[in-house]
Amino acid sequence: MSAFNIGFGANLAAGLSPQPAQSAQRTPHREQMFRKRPYKRYVSRRPSLFSRLWTDLQFHWHASNKAPWIVVGVLGLGIATMGYLFYSVSSHAEERRQLTCLAMNVYYEARGEPLQGMHAVAEVTMNRVASRRYPDTVCEVVYQKKYDWLRKRDVSAFSWTEFDVVPHPEGKHWRIAWDAAHAVYHGKVPPLVDGALHYHARRIRPSWSRSMKPVARIGAHVFYR
Repeated sequence: MSAFNIGFGANLAAGLSPQPAQSAQRTPHREQMFRKRPYKRYVSRRPSLFSRLWTDLQFHWHASNKAPWIVVGVLGLGIATMGYLFYSVSSHAEERRQLTCLAMNVYYEARGEPLQGMHAVAEVTMNRVASRRYPDTVCEVVYQKKYDWLRKRDVSAFSWTEFDVVPHPEGKHWRIAWDAAHAVYHGKVPPLVDGALHYHARRIRPSWSRSMKPVARIGAHVFYR
């Protein structure tokens, strides 16, 4: 008789029920794991909405005729390129026109003065452009006119613009005036007359200057805020 039969008979004699093998037992936790695994595998294999849409899009793209799309893309790229070039050229031309107006104002108002005096005149012009009380562009500020009830005529903001004929700007003074205007226009120099909107020559004392605060005396001009 084998040892297993002897042990089985002893248990029966003692009134004990036979115990199942340890390896055949499963805990409730393991039973739950076994039940959830097929569900997890099923969910993980379901295709997502995005993947289905992407697959449909790829199918329609490969099945469609791409010639119209290519033509539209080439035309769109050409139009965008031409628009960008036109905008760049027009912007550069407009900037140069505004800079020319500023340089001419510096040339006729402060020609022959120290460089700081030229910068100060250009700065007053740019301060007027930034102010709400004046036009929005350099050329409009330079050539601005207002009616004077005492003189019974239009008076220019800068006296040189009232002349029908002015000497053509040229030579060393024009190059210096251009460089000074370029530096102020692009903000490459620190402010000298911060906030100043008016100035006059030192040799005169206009009546409007009495109600304003002088901020600097540079070159041949007195500047006011």
